[in-house]
Amino acid sequence: MHGIDLNGRTALVTGAAGEIGRETARALAGAGARVVLADIDLPKAAAAAADIVATTGNRAVRAAYLDLASLGAVRRFAATFLAEGGALDILVNNAAVMACPLRYSADGYEMQFAVNYLGHWLLACELLPAMERSAAARFVQVSSIAHRRADIDFDDIDFRRRPYDRWVAYGQSKTACALLAIAWTARLGARGITCNALNPGGSMTGLHRHLSQEDMRALGWLDADGRAPARWRTPSQCAATSVWAATAPELAGIGGLYLEECQEALPWSAVQPMAGVLPHARSVPNAHRLWDLSEAMARG
Repeated sequence: MHGIDLNGRTALVTGAAGEIGRETARALAGAGARVVLADIDLPKAAAAAADIVATTGNRAVRAAYLDLASLGAVRRFAATFLAEGGALDILVNNAAVMACPLRYSADGYEMQFAVNYLGHWLLACELLPAMERSAAARFVQVSSIAHRRADIDFDDIDFRRRPYDRWVAYGQSKTACALLAIAWTARLGARGITCNALNPGGSMTGLHRHLSQEDMRALGWLDADGRAPARWRTPSQCAATSVWAATAPELAGIGGLYLEECQEALPWSAVQPMAGVLPHARSVPNAHRLWDLSEAMARG
């Protein structure tokens, strides 16, 4: 963020009560932006906002309630934001749920897909008028290396017929997040709003709340003594690519990318399985098919 001046700009970060979202918001606030911390846990988001004010000296930081698992709640949140009449310069869709038991959203969609992708898709669409008020808005969609676990099953996204696998569901939702950047850029990029997706890398955060110690040891995320491996990052390090995507001068006017390590990701390779992007997350036909399906889902 060295040399980046966001004074006069407004940013919104979802899942900002969590560790990575909070550090993303802190970096943006530290550069002078007005920042809205949107989260379903309003008391925790308010505490994060107070912490950011204390550490940055930027008092234009506030918390707001947002339930991404309810399309009606997303619409109400967006209507309230739009009624304020200002521009939205930066939208960081960071919130996520991972590896939860089979649950369905208020609208009947599998919970990981509903929160990680569909609610975020609708939020961006509903906030489009505010982003159009910006001279050059940036929309950042957080995906994950977990996209490697699954493509989109267009015949049964919600696991109504196939057996539920929490990791397949998570991977599917993160593939959807990657595809969103492609469809958004093709359909709305001409309006001056860029969208890029990214892999933030792994950190030991509240995202793992549905995993037991035994689960994490089996995945290699904890050793026998309960310590995380050296490759795990701090939340600030995981926030770096989101912040870069939201502010870097070299990305001005550029959208439709999948980023990691503050650069465009390379194609996935078995030699480095925890990095890169797979072809199914870069499929242009699937990106547009998913957008059309999202519109139908949002209509109910």
